[in-house]
Amino acid sequence: MPQLNHNWFAQLPIKNIETCQPVSGGDINLAYQITADGKIYFIKVQPNHHADYFKHEINGLKALGKAVNTPTPLYNGEIDGHAYLVLNWLDETFGDQRDLGHAVAKLHLQTNDKFGFVDNHQTKALVKDNSWNDDWVDFYVHQRLLPEVRTAMDKGVWNDWREQQFQKMVSKFEEVTRQRDIKPSLLHGDLWAGNFLFAGDHEPYLIDPDAVYGDREFDLAMTTVFGGFDREFYQGYGEVYPLDDGINERLDWYRFYYLCMHLILFGESYGTAVDRILEQY
Repeated sequence: MPQLNHNWFAQLPIKNIETCQPVSGGDINLAYQITADGKIYFIKVQPNHHADYFKHEINGLKALGKAVNTPTPLYNGEIDGHAYLVLNWLDETFGDQRDLGHAVAKLHLQTNDKFGFVDNHQTKALVKDNSWNDDWVDFYVHQRLLPEVRTAMDKGVWNDWREQQFQKMVSKFEEVTRQRDIKPSLLHGDLWAGNFLFAGDHEPYLIDPDAVYGDREFDLAMTTVFGGFDREFYQGYGEVYPLDDGINERLDWYRFYYLCMHLILFGESYGTAVDRILEQY
């Protein structure tokens, strides 16, 4: 990705910029820390995109921010063809995962009358269709799983065995999920350990959301894929919003979604993990 020069930053709606330095911000955006008039800002830049590239993140932060701590979107726009989003800077500290569990549970207690979200989300691999849907089974199968598998086919990381087992998994998902009463909970949507931190007075913050209203177990499945959430987190979550019986038997078809996306993005290094789920069916 290109590095931006002083003239680019001078066009931001932030005056009297004193310092600007690159920081780690993942592999999707350029990221910088800016100080100006004694304040510190975090800025994300997506080269060669319109300002609305960050629309989904902004809408997600606003929705999540009604229930939990999040960064605050301050400015959004486009300069010289590059989209930007300015947030307040968070000084990272340390904290208690039980408090994090409480926060995520409070988030999931925010509900809607339909599944989906106010806008779609463009990812590296595909556009996530967040059109409103009354039926979670239909939403998850047709607006998440099937588009993902079509993309896996296009990328050449799918085969006949995976397809056969996938169809069996979907049948089991439909059979079991039709028997559950699922509320459309507000989800973070990408709840891995890189997307929470403790800041301020050791309070948990959720960052970089891919917000959607869905089955809360979809979010909880992500917390189990790459680690970083300890027993205190799940105990804290259960104190606010007790888990449903049998959750551990249901998480794999949600883990599948995240692992298959990594298969698409990073190749067969994730194939074994995907197959380990599919072979159960």
